[in-house]
Amino acid sequence: MAHGHARPVLLGLIGSPIAHSASPAMHEAAAEALGLEAHYQLIDVPGADAAQLQSLLAALAPIGFAGVNVTYPYKEAVLPLLDGLSAGARAVGAVNTIVVRDGRLIGHNTDMTGFSRALVQAFGPRPEGPVALIGAGGVGKAVAVALAAFDGVEIRLVDANPAKAEAVAASLAGHAAIRVCRSLAAALDGARGVVNGTPVGMLPDRGTPVPAELLRPGMWVADAVYSPLWTPLLTDAARIGARTMTGRELAIHQALDAFALFTGREAPAEAMARAFDRVVAPPAG
Repeated sequence: MAHGHARPVLLGLIGSPIAHSASPAMHEAAAEALGLEAHYQLIDVPGADAAQLQSLLAALAPIGFAGVNVTYPYKEAVLPLLDGLSAGARAVGAVNTIVVRDGRLIGHNTDMTGFSRALVQAFGPRPEGPVALIGAGGVGKAVAVALAAFDGVEIRLVDANPAKAEAVAASLAGHAAIRVCRSLAAALDGARGVVNGTPVGMLPDRGTPVPAELLRPGMWVADAVYSPLWTPLLTDAARIGARTMTGRELAIHQALDAFALFTGREAPAEAMARAFDRVVAPPAG
């Protein structure tokens, strides 16, 4: 099959540090499974200010990008630099997927849609609450909006920066039972679910956002981090018999949704999952 004529679909990821990202493997494998060719470029820019981000984004269309993903620490910073936002991205106040259309940059949030689907797959159609949500940054906000869509789930938000948490709670007031907790212990007291939406536990960090003694066997525990797949938080949770969801599910589902937005084609879930596992959880031995 000659691939020589069609130009490869140019995709990428803006963030830092991103060397461990599974996104290039997932998107390139998905394209290949559909008979397309994709090139997914890691665009690792540490410490970029608004002006640097602006010039980087301005270059995407002329260079020929179909779209890019955005990760830590730029999911919120790109917001005012885009030409338009999906309703979801506006609700979340963060963007993890930018689609280039006719020279215009449109922001989407597939962390929100991806987390929602991953959660249902892992824990059933109505995840039990109350849910302690740690982190009110880019991922935490997407998780909050996703959880708000489930009927009657109380969200207890906790963040090292209480003002950030208050802002997220205020934006969801009227759409969700959400309250800000000043301490982890308060958020976890009587909670049925726990979600880590912070980078705590992501290598090289070996910490956990939740001291093991606050976890209970009846809880479900989800982590957005997938490097390592089994974070200290999830290891602690599994040890006491709590149900767990690794960052694998969110990573795959947000990528599936992003790929569909980039290409207009439905992404083959199997190909993406295999690619993720090849990169992140290679078989032992």
